[in-house]
Amino acid sequence: MFDYHVHSQNSVDCNFPIQRQCEAAIAAGVTELAITDHMEQEKADPGWGYYRPDVYFRELDEAREEFAGRLTLLRGVEVDFNYRTAPLVEKFIEEYGAEYDFIIGSVHYGDGGEIIFPEYFASRSLDEVIVPYLDNVKMAVETGWFSTIGHIDLPKRYTPKTHRTYDPLAYREHLQPIFASMIANNIGFEINTSGLRQTPKTSMPGPAVVRWYSEAGGKMITTGTDSHAPQTIGAGLARTLDMLQLCGIDTVASFRKRQATLVPIETLRAAN
Repeated sequence: MFDYHVHSQNSVDCNFPIQRQCEAAIAAGVTELAITDHMEQEKADPGWGYYRPDVYFRELDEAREEFAGRLTLLRGVEVDFNYRTAPLVEKFIEEYGAEYDFIIGSVHYGDGGEIIFPEYFASRSLDEVIVPYLDNVKMAVETGWFSTIGHIDLPKRYTPKTHRTYDPLAYREHLQPIFASMIANNIGFEINTSGLRQTPKTSMPGPAVVRWYSEAGGKMITTGTDSHAPQTIGAGLARTLDMLQLCGIDTVASFRKRQATLVPIETLRAAN
């Protein structure tokens, strides 16, 4: 199995070293692990200025040597993106992009702040949160800078009870152009399993959205747990492989130097 969304102590919100995450991945039956620490671009974010690529590369490469033959370890990063920070993201990609195997593009911020807090939703309808969010996701895809787009329907995880009416069908017309751009730009589509173990108790995205992506011709799937602790590495991946096959997708993407190879799901099962 591939876990392509894992954090280490190089993220401001994680306290575990890369070596500990590698040990957990091996124990969980993960064969390829991407350590994708947060590269934040919003100055208001607690993680702004925290991530240091040089430190990350050194620690990652040391772990590669330590776990060689037991685990395929990839250089990865999760880059925060929105229309305001696009110039900063472009500068980062130009300077460091070639150093990575895998780059996640994730939208975490809207016009009024970070969407993970209830107060962001307080003065907005669900449409007023999700439609601008998806507009930023589409912009991220169109840059062509990323290997995959993270947790494409992230706002559903943080909607308070007053807004708990999320129905992906209501946003299908906004998702379809994103799918078309992903396919045209060869950008991956992340299945983030963290929602299975937290609210909303479904992957991000869930089966309906995955089915629409598949029906549009999409095949570039990446899988990740969004783990910030060893005990969740690998969580939900086997279930996700089942879901993908039910949605008509039979492969998962493996990356090296930002180039993808599609690996049959049955091959992943055989390895475990």
